[in-house]
Amino acid sequence: MELKEFIDKMNSGAEIIAQSETHLKMHELSQEALKITARINGSYHEKEELTELMLELTNGGSGTKFGLFPPFYTDCGKNIKLGKNVFINAGCQFQDQGGITIGDGSLIGPKTVIATLNHSMNPAQRANLKPAPVTIGKNVWIGANCTILPGVTIGDGAVVAAGAVVNKDVKANTVVGGVPAKFIKEIL
Repeated sequence: MELKEFIDKMNSGAEIIAQSETHLKMHELSQEALKITARINGSYHEKEELTELMLELTNGGSGTKFGLFPPFYTDCGKNIKLGKNVFINAGCQFQDQGGITIGDGSLIGPKTVIATLNHSMNPAQRANLKPAPVTIGKNVWIGANCTILPGVTIGDGAVVAAGAVVNKDVKANTVVGGVPAKFIKEIL
């Protein structure tokens, strides 16, 4: 299976059957991501070298104008799209098979988890996967230790308070927090 076909399948939202060709491609890409993230996390890199590693990891989806404090973890990498001037703080984990898009100027706090896969609720099909993208708008601030769950869209200018678990969409220019995250206030 070619990378484009894999990305198209994952972005379709169709259930991924355990041990299918798509599922096996996920494992192949995970091994590649482990190798690249080991290089990212294994030693200090100047900005140019870190940019090259992220371009390799994301298949060009990171552009060249972003900031990253390693360590950084992902189990695919190829379905991450970073806007300009995105900053990802230390210890973040992106499960990006279902697609992660982060808009220009957004800040991702340390130890944030972004998940794009759910397993089947049917115990007999538990190993099947259901991808759903996460979209983070422009100039969003995700606080430390947040978890963003599959299928969530966070609107432009929003703030997610530290420690929040976001399980539904967040409106633009609002602050949410808590477990699960709830509306706190509008940003004027």
